[in-house]
Amino acid sequence: MKKSLCVLLMVLLTVATLFGAGTKEDASVVKIGVSMPTQSLQRWNQDGANMKSQLEAAGYKVDLQYAGDNDIPTQVAQLENMITTGCKALVIASIDGSALSEVLKQAKAKDIAVIAYDRLIMNTDAVTYYATFDNFKVGTIQGTYIRDALKLDSTPGPYYIELFTGSPDDNNINFFFGGAMSILEPYIKSGKLVVRSGQTSKAQVATLNWSTEEAQKRMENLITANGYGPKGNRLDAVYSSNDSIANGLTNALVAAGYTKANFPIITGQDCDKPAVKNMLQGLQSMSIFKDTRTLASKVVEMVNSIVKGEKVDVNDTKTYNNGVKVVPSYLCEPVFATVDNYKALLIDSGYYTEADLKI
Repeated sequence: MKKSLCVLLMVLLTVATLFGAGTKEDASVVKIGVSMPTQSLQRWNQDGANMKSQLEAAGYKVDLQYAGDNDIPTQVAQLENMITTGCKALVIASIDGSALSEVLKQAKAKDIAVIAYDRLIMNTDAVTYYATFDNFKVGTIQGTYIRDALKLDSTPGPYYIELFTGSPDDNNINFFFGGAMSILEPYIKSGKLVVRSGQTSKAQVATLNWSTEEAQKRMENLITANGYGPKGNRLDAVYSSNDSIANGLTNALVAAGYTKANFPIITGQDCDKPAVKNMLQGLQSMSIFKDTRTLASKVVEMVNSIVKGEKVDVNDTKTYNNGVKVVPSYLCEPVFATVDNYKALLIDSGYYTEADLKI
């Protein structure tokens, strides 16, 4: 009888210990919400995957959500759920930088830190920090590439160009397009660069949702309206803010008869696989490489500091005004890939394999 009682007590103590340990372990795990805008673009899949893996490696529980295909109500609903289920911090790549003010009031009321990821969240004081690349520099690199490739400072011209930037609801286009135009606009004003369409304002050259299809349609219209073609009017360059737009331009230009031998200079951003393959085929000139591993690593550092109550490392406290406040930011350095350096930048670094870029 005594032996049976001892065994029963030991079982009960073991169960209690196990339940107690589980409760303690669960309570110690900090939950981080990560909200990405879409899975339809390669870069956001990579951003989300890198963020999740690095945060989990740091010991956090991660709630990673994609908002359908750039669906704002879905993103709002997902953020509401993250807030109510106890996330300590939110990392948000917004679809529309001005559409999250109301839901983020709930985050601020619960003292949940908000890190705007690569896209500044506008018109709210609930944004705690901003992590991105130097997006004005992205634009200047693209503009400088066009300037140097066309030899604008050493040849008489004129040269013919059209302009494409991203979605009007993405605050980043102010920096991408602004940076590029800081280089290109003086040549447009002097007449060395000619935009036959006359479309040079940000509103005229914006591409809703960074859509490949919308970029292709507009490029097709520009080709028809301005007589561009290998045997028609010259088109020396097309400024494109990113790769999804560049892919649409390439589709339209190939359909119009352009080949590697006479393809206009086309810029891009993100080093998406289709864009890199186009570079290897002579159908795109360059693409800005924003290593999502670098950005994810910086965000993990920010989260660690927030959770520990330590000072968060930033390197810009003046530039990024969201309409309510200047958001303390950390800017990573962008670089660009061409056929000359893509292997060292993308393959040797482990970002892609040779098989990923096989044509």
